[in-house]
Amino acid sequence: MYSLILAMGMGAQTASDGTSGAAGGSMVTTLITFGVIILIFYFLIIRPQKKRDKEAKDMIAAIKKGDKIVTIGGIRGTVAVVKDSTVIIKVDDNTRIEFNKNAISAVLNKKEESVVEKPSKKSADKEKIEKVEKPAVEAPKAEEKAEEPAEKA
Repeated sequence: MYSLILAMGMGAQTASDGTSGAAGGSMVTTLITFGVIILIFYFLIIRPQKKRDKEAKDMIAAIKKGDKIVTIGGIRGTVAVVKDSTVIIKVDDNTRIEFNKNAISAVLNKKEESVVEKPSKKSADKEKIEKVEKPAVEAPKAEEKAEEPAEKA
């Protein structure tokens, strides 16, 4: 413990036994090791967490009426009203609950803003034509087979 304090705090001073070169070299190695550890923590823990926080903040800011959401408590519903810091969620036909925006964990499917293109009439007719199949030939029924030999005689 004493040697670590000596290496960090008094690296510039020389020891009485003349080992100042070894203490200075170990201090540089220690600083490089700490720097590498800090970089690893930054790229593996801090940076991804900041990215997730930004995505969550953007998701909460983009919530609008009609979005289907899930709260952190597991309640699913549709957004009925969006206020500054809260949302009112329609859970059932007559049930509405007000939540803080921070209590929303996920948006399941967003309300479509753009109008879905309707297929043209020609392409719809082609689809119908392609789907129509030739009727299968029916085998004669057993009653008809029994009547035929009786008529020939």
